[in-house]
Amino acid sequence: MNPTIDLLRNHRSIRKFKDERLSTEQIQAIVASAQAASTSSHVQAYTIIGVTDKEKKQKLAELAGNQAYVAENGHFFVFCADLYRHQQIGEWAEVEIEESLQSTEKFMVAVIDAALAAQNATVAAESMGLGVCYIGGIRNNLQGVQEVLQIPELVLPLFGLAVGIPDQQPDLKPRLPQEVIYHENSYKAAEAEVKPYLNQYDEVMQHYYDVRTSGKRKDRWSDLVMSTLKGKSRMYMKDFVEKQGFNRK
Repeated sequence: MNPTIDLLRNHRSIRKFKDERLSTEQIQAIVASAQAASTSSHVQAYTIIGVTDKEKKQKLAELAGNQAYVAENGHFFVFCADLYRHQQIGEWAEVEIEESLQSTEKFMVAVIDAALAAQNATVAAESMGLGVCYIGGIRNNLQGVQEVLQIPELVLPLFGLAVGIPDQQPDLKPRLPQEVIYHENSYKAAEAEVKPYLNQYDEVMQHYYDVRTSGKRKDRWSDLVMSTLKGKSRMYMKDFVEKQGFNRK
């Protein structure tokens, strides 16, 4: 349709990068693009931490579940929800904002701001021919990430973003049918309106894994999702989020 839509629809996660660092100009362009994203009430409640120190990257790779591409990439970004600077401004101005900072609404604002910024960063990186991979695995051990990156209260690491020159070209992974994702005027919850499309998608994903693994896997999407959701992963999160000063009200 146009180059921007083609770029967006060709997104894929890259987990193997060439051993070449991003230039300062590339990093600055990616961060500037992230900053151009929409932000609620212009509060800009996020921070991006670029990790270049090899030991820190290796430690983050271990914390994320020994994912090698966390350490081996062109540049590693950590996107954080951040209300710490707002707390500082309040202290300097002698304005009481603690209750607001601890609200669920401001927690959501900070998380959404960071996510929007990260997606802008991703599109910018891919427009330069770079590859990316989001790393939710850093949430396996946020206490450890906090220590590695010296993160204060009211800052919450959400995910990493590995960026670099791709050294692989994986197949595009099929997405859910639009009939499941896009609803007009009201939410479509009836089984007859949803299940046929999910069954169709299960067949598509079975074929995808069958071809990709030469017959070693034939997973249905719904089975994979149920397996994921049955597991009780990162159940410490609520306590950690509150410890950091978020979502207390």
